[in-house]
Amino acid sequence: MEKYLIIGLGNPGDLYKNTRHNLGFMVLDQISKKYCFSFCKKKLGFISQFIYHDRLLFFLKPYTYMNRSGEAVKYWMMKKKIILKNILIISDDFYLNFGNFRLKGKGGSGGHNGLKNIEKEIGTTHYARLRFGIKKNHFYQKKDSYVLKNWENEEINDLFSRLDVGIQIIFSFVINGLQKTMNIFN
Repeated sequence: MEKYLIIGLGNPGDLYKNTRHNLGFMVLDQISKKYCFSFCKKKLGFISQFIYHDRLLFFLKPYTYMNRSGEAVKYWMMKKKIILKNILIISDDFYLNFGNFRLKGKGGSGGHNGLKNIEKEIGTTHYARLRFGIKKNHFYQKKDSYVLKNWENEEINDLFSRLDVGIQIIFSFVINGLQKTMNIFN
């Protein structure tokens, strides 16, 4: 059975639970609600597994905090023997407009500390990443304070409808592969 590791980036704990930077955790939490599975605390993260169309999916929410996400990614990648092409990282993107997605197979971190650490730990920028835009046209804050703020009330309904699109992208990645999914959703 082919195996996949789907990683949602975020920071653990109630303080960060509803912040923009926890977008990756939110996507995985939405998947777990939709498909009725839960996460268990294991080494370096909260992990769950799920079989989807004869593929074994491991969902990971690192609890190493954003700046050390790569440690958890590397550990679980090696422990579960998952090849690089079957890894997908989900993160927020400060530079993309709110609700927009961008799926890529390689590239830089775009200043995202979680992605920087993953690149450092796994030794490459050639891995699939799904970025979810959090940028609002009218914000006047520094990047660090903006990503660590809670979602605004008027964003919440749009957020959850957009998370469903993110879930479709994730499962398309698993079934159709990176290139075809990029052609469909980008």
